Amino acid sequence: MKWSDISAIAEALYDKFPDIDPLTIRFTDLHNWVVDLEGFDDDHTRGGEKVLEAIQQAWIDEAA
Repeated sequence: MKWSDISAIAEALYDKFPDIDPLTIRFTDLHNWVVDLEGFDDDHTRGGEKVLEAIQQAWIDEAA
């Protein structure tokens, strides 16, 4: 999984943290959770704010 796999990351986060409201997450925590996902294999420094915002929005959509 790479940073560009926004939907797959959001689905994995939803599955791993089903009781978490994605609107309450700090980006530092979100970044750490993404890089700790099983199958994530990308440069940890590439997860900037825009990417994290996209992941957060996709997670919100997944949870809806």
